[in-house]
Amino acid sequence: MYSRLASFAIALSLAPVLPAQKPEQCLKQRHYGRTAEARSCFEGLARSHDAYLRAEGLWGLERFNEANDSFRAAVKASPDNAHYRVRWGQLYLERVQPADAIQLFTEALKLEPDNPRALLGIAEAAASNFNRSALELAQKALAVDPKLYQAHELLARVALEEGDQAKAREEADKALAISPEALDAMAVRATIDWMNDQPSMEWMERILKVNPIYGEAYALAAHLFVINRRYEEGIAFYRKAIELNPRLWPARSQLGVNLMRLGREKEARQQLEMCYENGYKDSATVNTLRLMDSYKHFKTFTGGNISIRLHNREADLLFPYFEAELRRAIATYDRKYKMKLDHPVQVEVYPDHEDFAVRTMGMPGLGALGVTFGYVIAMDSPSGRKPGTFHWASTLWHELSHVYVLAATKHRAPRWFTEGMAVHEETATSPDWGDRLDPDIIDAIRKERLLPVAELDRGFIRPNYPNQVIVSYFQAGRICDFINEKWGYDKLLGMMHAFTGSKTTPRVIEEQLGVKASEFDRQFLEWLHAQVKKTLDGFDDWRKQMKELAANAKKNDHDEVIRQGRAIRDIYPDYVEAGSVYQFLADAYLAKNDKTSAMGELETYARTGGRDPDLLKKLAALQEQAGRKKDAAETLNRLNYIYPVNDEELHQRLGGLYLETGNLDGAIREYRAVVAMKPQDAAGSHYNLARAYRAANKMPEAREHV
Repeated sequence: MYSRLASFAIALSLAPVLPAQKPEQCLKQRHYGRTAEARSCFEGLARSHDAYLRAEGLWGLERFNEANDSFRAAVKASPDNAHYRVRWGQLYLERVQPADAIQLFTEALKLEPDNPRALLGIAEAAASNFNRSALELAQKALAVDPKLYQAHELLARVALEEGDQAKAREEADKALAISPEALDAMAVRATIDWMNDQPSMEWMERILKVNPIYGEAYALAAHLFVINRRYEEGIAFYRKAIELNPRLWPARSQLGVNLMRLGREKEARQQLEMCYENGYKDSATVNTLRLMDSYKHFKTFTGGNISIRLHNREADLLFPYFEAELRRAIATYDRKYKMKLDHPVQVEVYPDHEDFAVRTMGMPGLGALGVTFGYVIAMDSPSGRKPGTFHWASTLWHELSHVYVLAATKHRAPRWFTEGMAVHEETATSPDWGDRLDPDIIDAIRKERLLPVAELDRGFIRPNYPNQVIVSYFQAGRICDFINEKWGYDKLLGMMHAFTGSKTTPRVIEEQLGVKASEFDRQFLEWLHAQVKKTLDGFDDWRKQMKELAANAKKNDHDEVIRQGRAIRDIYPDYVEAGSVYQFLADAYLAKNDKTSAMGELETYARTGGRDPDLLKKLAALQEQAGRKKDAAETLNRLNYIYPVNDEELHQRLGGLYLETGNLDGAIREYRAVVAMKPQDAAGSHYNLARAYRAANKMPEAREHV
């Protein structure tokens, strides 16, 4: 978030090098909330023959495209002027174009390698993308200019995004020690009070004495509440921001985005269209409006306590599966969490991942497959992912856990706990659900990169290394597994309710588990290492032998594949991706016509979480040949949770197996799926559905499809 105040403050501190004092005077008027005087001043600048002065004036008048053109002219006329590039970059930051801003700040640094404002500009851009380099860059800017209080404001905001209130308070106070009018620092202090349910207006009153229309203070608070997943409060603060300054377009846009996230689409559209019509066309505004326009291609099913939105082209196929799984999950969580939701749950399923990505724009640490905002779940459709790479049912249960935990804690639970509970619930539902121990996680454990539980939120918000977010999901889930195993599930519920009071992680752990956080970390790591020791110790040898195994498979040396595969399979049993030991062994056994052993390997693969549709179909065929039709049906049904789309054969085979084994409801569901896919043999698909209805003694329905 790059406020117009920050732009002013940096310009003000640059006064000695400005080619004229007029921009400073205009920005000073704005700083104090004197809009009429500021506008008059900017109008004067906009009439200047000097391209730079004209750019500043046009920017102040919100004529952004013209300001951009004038900055371009100013830089062309004075290519060695670093300040012009810094100011131009700040315009891009304000317009939420961080990549363009970084380019200009980088050009400024080539001219002046220690330009603190350029360093701070890149830090701001990095912070907007939740890149941890923002911290280092801000510190570097302070090393050059210790009086650059805006860098302390940035560090305060970043700390509060990560939930470190003490650090945020410290950095805000440093900014205020340099400039008592550091408005964003005061806004951080106000936000800390509000986050702790302290309604004090002391800091806001100080802000309004300086600038009575400084809505940016409320907007900053709103941003921080949203980052901490307290969406309703964030929306309330965005409303306060635009009450103070109705032309604060970034705040109005974010109000619209967050209203849309919570399913209040009518008002969301009104707010976003107002931004667009007034020239505020950042990517969040434009893409959210475009997404809402696309809803005419979706169908919404409502009933009781659920609402499911599906794309027209797959709605009839997917709805029975999503409805059944959502209702099953709600019933399970009502029992496990000992509570009932007081709002319906809305699930949105997007076949185009880019549409789903619009929902998560500007939000750190969210899953790549699903996201929860209050009682609204948005997620990818299985059709939007490569077959075998996405378990939609596991994602649905994960996200629904968030709905319960956030509702129970009034959105106060730390991120590590909500994510940990959700990951725990995936495998608690079915051991083959959830994600496996992958090489990145193995590497992180070996390099001792797991964070202390008190700092684990940082791994989700602003990662230090590639894939740290994935590692943090794994760690949080295993922490909840550990607590459940050692102290019991009721302790997890006790922790959940304890977080309602905005207590810190160390305090909740000590109160609920009876150990200090540091001792908890020690015990957890000891438990985790005991579980994964065999994989950690043998991983390098496993990886080396996997290459040899693949080479032997290519040579059709089936005996050697079987010998070597059996020797290394259990070193890293969680590896169920393409080219797994299970696959090599099954193929080798089949080549030797040992169907029983091949079936055994593929059954282990499926139980361990393997999701490749071809391998699961191969397993089902082997089970059916062995006379195990119920097991074959169960195997094929796994694919309904993974990739039930674009696969008429799956539903035909499963429908037939269900009909043969007496699962008539299952047969009806599967043959209905075939009909929903509009196959070439429409008559045949309706006939099979009629057979299933007749077997279930549902004659009126059967006659409809004959």
